[in-house]
Amino acid sequence: MLRGATLHTMTCAPFVGDILVEDGKIADVGPAIRAEGVEVSDQTGMHITPGLIDAHCHAGLLLSGTRDRDHNETSDTITPQMRAIDSLNPRDVSFREAVTGGVTACLTGPGSINLIGGTFAAVKNRGGTVEDMLMNPAVAMKAALGENPIFRYTEQKRAPQSRMGAAALIRQTLASAQVYSPGPNHRNLAMEALQPVLDGTMPLKIHCHRSDDIMTAIRICDEFHVRYTLDHCTEGYLITEKLLEALNKNCCGIIIGPLTGYKGKHEVANRVGWELPRLLHEAGIPFAIMTDFYEQPTESLITNAAFAAAYGVPDDTALRSVTIQAAKIAGLDRRVGSIAAGMDADLAIFSGNPLEIRSLCMETLIDGQTVFQRRQAQIM
Repeated sequence: MLRGATLHTMTCAPFVGDILVEDGKIADVGPAIRAEGVEVSDQTGMHITPGLIDAHCHAGLLLSGTRDRDHNETSDTITPQMRAIDSLNPRDVSFREAVTGGVTACLTGPGSINLIGGTFAAVKNRGGTVEDMLMNPAVAMKAALGENPIFRYTEQKRAPQSRMGAAALIRQTLASAQVYSPGPNHRNLAMEALQPVLDGTMPLKIHCHRSDDIMTAIRICDEFHVRYTLDHCTEGYLITEKLLEALNKNCCGIIIGPLTGYKGKHEVANRVGWELPRLLHEAGIPFAIMTDFYEQPTESLITNAAFAAAYGVPDDTALRSVTIQAAKIAGLDRRVGSIAAGMDADLAIFSGNPLEIRSLCMETLIDGQTVFQRRQAQIM
């Protein structure tokens, strides 16, 4: 039992209380839990949040400190049959580093070179094999609009070489998948991989920065009646009414970030950085924040939330953007993202208010087991 911490449950206002953990699950949460024969850990003065969730990254596919770049299959611009689980290296140091910042789960998968790049996986940041880590092996199908696919395939003198060409290829692929029927002696894995997208059980996860690319994503998804998320959504602040309309139809989430970094591409020239969360919040648009690792370290996720709060986002909204809102977008909110009875015991323990930049993650638990604990020597 974790006793006496300030609990940020994501279900109510913060309060001082206890968390009872049994068999990897949260058994009870309350201001003064009575339980006989359990080990008690005094957390007085600490703050506990749900384990943080990075809603979009490439951990395990872009290996830290190596030349391994297994996140893009550049043999073809349309590769829905690719699966993150077949490239993911569970021993990548990024997973060990993520938990030092309280990040217990992430959505990781293909990059944005291909128009349709393959499936993202939802994983917990611990385990010796991919199977040990998996929450959902195919949580979303990656798609991309904008500069990245056009630049790469123009270099190769292949399509697409324009935004028109990119949209047309995506539409043609979805149209082909709609009429696909496997023969007795033939299977098309690319077409098979898109069937969950077309039947609504798997969303497209669409890389888009510019407002016109965001609108193209919405237009295509409305045409084919598919669910989708808008990832990066850098110029979303310019079209907030359109985003609200999309969220009332087939869009199941807005995932923003990375919120810092050099404006190295034309399509992010209008990036407003830390102002984006505030502008979306003021428009009534819920969002999750991501690191897009390699772009930012996954362990810096809480820093993003802290700066969002510093720039005017309410504290509860900032914390929700890296916990329950990320879980909802991923369809994982019945397991993770909040502190409540029956949820996985994925928890982050901070030395102070997690949105105070000087607060440190002191301990991280996944399924009730400590996967990181900060030593005093580390903070001297």
